[in-house]
Amino acid sequence: METAAAIDQAAAKHDDSGPNVFELANAGMSFGRVEALHDLSFQIREGERVAVIGPSGAGKTTLFRLLAAVIKPTSGRVRALGHDTATLRGAALRRVRREIGILYQNDNLIPHLRVVHNVLMGRLGRWLLPRALLSLFWPQELKDARSALAEVELAEKLWSMPGELSGGQQQRVAIARLMVQKPQVMLADEPVSQLDIRLGREIIELLSGIARRMGTTLLVNLHTLELLHGHFSRVIAIRDGRLFWQGPPGGITRELLRDLYGAEYRAMHLDEVALDTDGK
Repeated sequence: METAAAIDQAAAKHDDSGPNVFELANAGMSFGRVEALHDLSFQIREGERVAVIGPSGAGKTTLFRLLAAVIKPTSGRVRALGHDTATLRGAALRRVRREIGILYQNDNLIPHLRVVHNVLMGRLGRWLLPRALLSLFWPQELKDARSALAEVELAEKLWSMPGELSGGQQQRVAIARLMVQKPQVMLADEPVSQLDIRLGREIIELLSGIARRMGTTLLVNLHTLELLHGHFSRVIAIRDGRLFWQGPPGGITRELLRDLYGAEYRAMHLDEVALDTDGK
């Protein structure tokens, strides 16, 4: 089994040679008079595994919506998979969104559809409407759904209803849906915020492992810093809508966390979080 250090060394080597999947140049986002993001400039390379951290209201979810081309910047430029998102329309916009899979804080499963149908929702961006409608009655590409559920250790839940599953299992179904989608990039927006630390660790390990096996770029908006180390090659810290810091997880210090989180530092019990720099 690979060690975390070996995994991160391999990721770093790949990061240096891969193209950029995201490029932000002085990107900003305003909602009326409220400026949610300010002057962001950074790149994400193909195959990277990146954690995005920061206090509540820092703009992390807005950043993910920008990257996914759900919203367009009100200043600066965002390039996603080689395309300026501000210029994307119609079929071109749908093609880019199809290659960016999103895992939300809430799993967004459809409660009245069986697990198999929820997993196959990941194929909707690639199916024509008649096939999508047929799949509601006669599930299409059933082999892919079975394989994805087996990957997340839920093969026996193929025909279950979402309400029969625990919160952790529902999030695994959402991950299986991402696998069936086969995107170039996976964006996970606080995917473990409603889970306990044990289940949260399992989900992050699962996401990281799947990203490696599929060769998919992974960005995770992470609120629980206990899950940070051993899974990500880079951390991007956002505060007040601005880029506060970026670097390897080992570069994070308690002083940096105090400055980043401010009043939230004690409320989040960050003094209790083990850092790679502790004892050095």
